Amino acid sequence: MTAIRQMTYRPFGHGAAAVETMTFGRLRELNDGGTQRADFHVLAVVDAGHGSVTVDFSVHPLRERSAVWIAPGAVHRWDDIAGVAGHLVLFVPTAPVSHAARELVASPDVIAQWNIPDADWPFVDAARNHLLLEASAPPVDGPAELPEILLSALIARLRPPHGEASATNPVFRLFRAEVEAHFREHHDAGYYARALGYAPRTLSRAVQRATGRTAKAYIVDRVVLEAKRLLAHDRLTAAGCAGTLGFPDASNFSVLFRKATGMPPGAWQTSVTVE
Repeated sequence: MTAIRQMTYRPFGHGAAAVETMTFGRLRELNDGGTQRADFHVLAVVDAGHGSVTVDFSVHPLRERSAVWIAPGAVHRWDDIAGVAGHLVLFVPTAPVSHAARELVASPDVIAQWNIPDADWPFVDAARNHLLLEASAPPVDGPAELPEILLSALIARLRPPHGEASATNPVFRLFRAEVEAHFREHHDAGYYARALGYAPRTLSRAVQRATGRTAKAYIVDRVVLEAKRLLAHDRLTAAGCAGTLGFPDASNFSVLFRKATGMPPGAWQTSVTVE
């Protein structure tokens, strides 16, 4: 990974549309090869060509009729996209208007890349083209919700897969949302059991069924992922990560990070950074 660079995408500012689109050709013009970390969603549909995108330190192939979903906060880098054709849709988390689309957007475990089945492609293509048409229309007076409505339709047609097979477990879903909101301050599974009003054993069983991991391991994985993002993109030191992630000192953070990754934070940072 490279150090922090200027943002490839145009940030959403005050008064900006909730949904923006761009081609891979425009992405190539703006992309400097560095890592990106946006506070909005990036959804891409590939029409042709081959390349790759690295999302949170995992490399995913780009190929004809594949889709990519990069959630806010994910560190990512576009690689080898010289021959890739298609479109990207950039949208804020509140843009989708349908309940199902909003729930999916709020989920932290959408798969980053998947192939669109042949039977689904005509519907995905039509939904994408309709969104592109409306997004390019001149502004009009009054509410302009069509792009948000069509974004919801595109998401429904794409049917993004989930990483957690048992994400419908209500106890786990509450736990997952609570961890996402508070992992920077609380690393103890007992805190989440108390906050949600469940016995620790009940919470542990629910998380184990959904993920195959203990509640504590799930929390540690989320903390370590954020630490990797801060080390690779923001270029924080171990002490900086410790302060940001609620550890009393750099030593406590380094012990947890090394146990999870097999490397001290500084060595891991060097291994993924190209100056």
